[in-house]
Amino acid sequence: MFERIREIISEQLNIENPETLKMDTNLLEDLDADSLDAVEIIMNIEEEFEIKIPDEEIDNVKTIGDIISLIESNR
Repeated sequence: MFERIREIISEQLNIENPETLKMDTNLLEDLDADSLDAVEIIMNIEEEFEIKIPDEEIDNVKTIGDIISLIESNR
C-alpha cells in the first residue's frame, strides 16, 4: 500500500524519485503541496483503494503515514 501511495503522490506532484518519500514526509511542508494538490491526491487514493474518505477526516492528513492510517480506518 505504501508503495502505491508513494506512486500516486509522485505522479501528482511531479516528484522524479519516489523513493525519497517516507512515512513521515509532510505533504505541505516537505513537498510544497497546496490544498488543490491534497484534494486531488485524496481523490486518486479514494479511486485506487475504492473507499470514501469523509471530508472532516481529510483535514487531519499531514503525512504519508496519516494517509495510510486513513485508508485503513475507512476500509
